Amino acid sequence: MAGRINDDDVKAVRDAVPIDAVVSEYLQLRNAGGGNLKGLCPFHDEKSPSFQVSPSKGLFHCFGCQEGGDTIAFVMKIDHLSFSETVERLAAKAGITLRYEEGGYNPSHQRGERIRLVEAHKAAAQFYVEQLDSPEAEIGRKFLAGRGFDQAAAAHFGVGYSPAGWDHLTRYLRGKGFSDRELITSGLSQDGRRGPIDRFRGRLMWPISDTSGEVVGFGARKLRDDDNGPKYLNTPETAIYKKSQVLYGIDLAKKDIAKASRAVVVEGYTDVMACHLAGITTAIATCGTAFGGDHIKILRRLLMDNGSARVIFTFDGDSAGQKAALRAFEDDQKFAAETYIAIAPDNMDPCDLRLAKGDEAVRDLVEPRTPLFEFALRQIVGRYDLETPAGRGAALDEAAPVVARIKNSSSQHEVAVQLAGMLGILDTQFVVKRVAQLARWARDRGDRGPAPAPTRGGPQHQQGRPSAGPSGPALHLRSPAHRTERELLKLALQRPALVAPAFDAYGVDEFTAPPYAAVRQCIAEAGGAERGLAGTREYLVGVLGAAPDDTVRKLVTELAVEVFHGKSIDEAYAGEHLVKVRLRAVDRRINDVQGSLSRLGSNVAPDHLAAAQNEVWVLQQYSQSLRNNGADAL
Repeated sequence: MAGRINDDDVKAVRDAVPIDAVVSEYLQLRNAGGGNLKGLCPFHDEKSPSFQVSPSKGLFHCFGCQEGGDTIAFVMKIDHLSFSETVERLAAKAGITLRYEEGGYNPSHQRGERIRLVEAHKAAAQFYVEQLDSPEAEIGRKFLAGRGFDQAAAAHFGVGYSPAGWDHLTRYLRGKGFSDRELITSGLSQDGRRGPIDRFRGRLMWPISDTSGEVVGFGARKLRDDDNGPKYLNTPETAIYKKSQVLYGIDLAKKDIAKASRAVVVEGYTDVMACHLAGITTAIATCGTAFGGDHIKILRRLLMDNGSARVIFTFDGDSAGQKAALRAFEDDQKFAAETYIAIAPDNMDPCDLRLAKGDEAVRDLVEPRTPLFEFALRQIVGRYDLETPAGRGAALDEAAPVVARIKNSSSQHEVAVQLAGMLGILDTQFVVKRVAQLARWARDRGDRGPAPAPTRGGPQHQQGRPSAGPSGPALHLRSPAHRTERELLKLALQRPALVAPAFDAYGVDEFTAPPYAAVRQCIAEAGGAERGLAGTREYLVGVLGAAPDDTVRKLVTELAVEVFHGKSIDEAYAGEHLVKVRLRAVDRRINDVQGSLSRLGSNVAPDHLAAAQNEVWVLQQYSQSLRNNGADAL
């Protein structure tokens, strides 16, 4: 078997592949000053970028989840690869031939599973492309032509054809050295009576790539009436293909999405093709599943949540399309971007629209016009009889909470006025006040409605509380650090709007008291403080439900009802506590690293010393920024 990769080759790979180029394949990076870049961390969900990359040092570090390392560490973490698999992938990217200490120059043996699955899909994609030129594939070429796609379009998107026989691809991949187990595991083959057979047969094939451009799956379209399978058949869930985590066309669209701060979400493969050919090169689609939270995370990393970002959904105007739009709206507030919906005339999808009216009509379709929340409101209002006072009141009861979810207060007021017009309620201020009231209830429980039952005793009884969660110093309320952590948790539970989304980027280890760390973990498992923006009661139920035992559960209820120490509980007060907790965590980390280096003395490996010194420098810069700029540095 191949042995250990030569150390000089590992160093050559590390030096040859710029870390910012690799990271940029997964998220958008922007200038952070001092030669560093920043973006939204791909390893934890956050709204404010705490993930920093230092191209000059070849290192990354997230101040939210504390992940850090070099290019190899980044790829290992994000793609779940072993060290050897990562070096092999990066070496191939850089054109470096690796030497193996015990196996000469042969890197082909005992490759990691993910690498092998990706290689199998790459070979399959090429096979399918070649088959599209075969006489049997004429039906596929006619299908494409009938939808306005010529040979060049098919080649650009890598569209291919799977032969109708039982095992054409399976035999081809066997000839390339892939085992039957690998073919089954990849999802390209499936068990037959006499061994593996092709999963896709007699279908038009679209390769599905991840953000780095590697083919991880396929979408297959039925072409013949005697095919008893579904209209579209996708790769099953595998180690490299998770349909909730892939977007068709993202490899082609990612650069333009980041550049234009705009993404167009369509429903199918041919719609993506039509949009791109019409000049809408930011179009992407889900792969056989509804647009959901994991898809939002992919787009947010590219859009960077700046104020000008736009996401446009195109759905059919039929009932299924309306349901899809409403499902998308449920996750709307997870975007910092503005979201819109576009429905073509006569309920045509972008592909049909391009055929009927040309490229200009497609470009016109995706111009932002109808905000997604407006569409959702019209769908809600349309279910009621607005000719009666009872109908208007019932519609208001359902629609007002939707408007109250809009975070921007000026936009919220404007939409409330629009809602009054939709409902035909002449007293506009009545609707505006109703929405504002619901928004206040969402931001601040304010003793309205039933609250979790308070535990007996207040803060003075906390000192003897048994530890829960991660190990660390015992809870001691005379400690300034513990007092600050307690106050911040109270803010997160009682006034989540004041600390979200910054609070959700804080790691559990930033809370030094084990009971407080346990509560922080509960908040994270309940969806974070941002979940509290939609309704404090449900949010607290979720936090309590995440508690591992009664001790933590009681502490959650206590913090949820305890009064604050400050006179004015506002953004300045919240910012002060956010900064104090983060600053102490940063300073602790600096001391830990420096102490570790001091204990090791001259026994520190050069690479480890350089990495540790860089980490200390980055942390010191961040610490100084927190001291100088306060909450603006978070």
